[in-house]
Amino acid sequence: MSQISVSAPGKCILFGEHAVVYGQPAVAVALDQRITVRLQPSQTGTWLLDGNRLNMSRNPHISGLIQKLWPANMGAPPLSIHIQGNIPRSSGLGSSAALSVALAGALRLARGRWVTKQNSSEPNDWAEGFGSQIDSTNAYDSSTGFWSQKPTSQLFHLTGKHAVNDDENAILAHSVEAAAQNGRASPIDSSTCSHGEIVVISDNIEPELTHFYQRNLTTPEGDVTWQIHGIEVDNQSDDVYLVIGNTGINAPTGKQVAKVAKLLQRQPEKIEVINTIGKIARRGINALMSGDYDTVGRTMSENQLMLKSIGVSSPELEELIKAAMPSSLGAKLTGAGGGGCMVALTRNPVLTSDAIELAGGRTLISKLGCRGLTIETSDIDTIWTKS
Repeated sequence: MSQISVSAPGKCILFGEHAVVYGQPAVAVALDQRITVRLQPSQTGTWLLDGNRLNMSRNPHISGLIQKLWPANMGAPPLSIHIQGNIPRSSGLGSSAALSVALAGALRLARGRWVTKQNSSEPNDWAEGFGSQIDSTNAYDSSTGFWSQKPTSQLFHLTGKHAVNDDENAILAHSVEAAAQNGRASPIDSSTCSHGEIVVISDNIEPELTHFYQRNLTTPEGDVTWQIHGIEVDNQSDDVYLVIGNTGINAPTGKQVAKVAKLLQRQPEKIEVINTIGKIARRGINALMSGDYDTVGRTMSENQLMLKSIGVSSPELEELIKAAMPSSLGAKLTGAGGGGCMVALTRNPVLTSDAIELAGGRTLISKLGCRGLTIETSDIDTIWTKS
């Protein structure tokens, strides 16, 4: 039986939380922890999720991707979806984005891609697909928008890894994240989970970084544009690790963002803290590019002081950060704050992990910047190819 298996990593924010809302850069890193999606033809004639009938209304990310990549009105057959992973849910570590990226890649692999030029994987030659270079389909639209062009000339079917595209996986994941979050979602999770390594999001193109693409989204508050970049990691990163400490406290991102907005309304001078976080993030980017991880760690701790000053830390986070510091290069909260997780950069991951757990946290250990979407299937066989 045909089987497709694809995985994508989780992520954590290294610099720039909250300041990114006000135009400053933010830096995210891919983690070792992953979500794996396996697809097979359904033997029951209905969509299945982990052996049970798939409830589309309760799984908006999955149903949104099926709508865009696997249209029933074109004859696409129902599939059996199996999901495995070790990314904690609702922890700010990108579990939903990793699932969406992995499923997008798996559906594309199971479908292949129709192109107008034989053996070409270039977006200009796609007959169907989604991405920053495809203007005639809109990943954020509720319709399928399946064909970017339907020429009268012959089409060619591209299969295997060359049919899968990081930009497409990321834009589709971002679109279903936005739909699930009432039209609001930053692309940093979806891009990091798709590309892996280290990703920078900014309002502007950063000339010293590798520019991937621009993302545009119409939100309830208006149109938003982001520039997405990558950072080349120095090989010296082999001896540093990230230790994630989870407080176990759920603190919704939206409430924390609103809290900062209200603070700035009451105390407009606090915008200087936001600007300082931006400057810290840029110092952190430069340190990452040069492989100076002692400076990266110090910069993380400076970032934490600024985040604490705008009220997004918590006693539980502070306790875990304090426990991590003696064995770390630096530590801070990661994500929205108020609970959730902290992250430490360390050369002694076991020692740091033990200290955090003694202080009451649950830990994960990861390398700094891991692989993005990965095709795990060794023998790839498309499941549906009808044009």
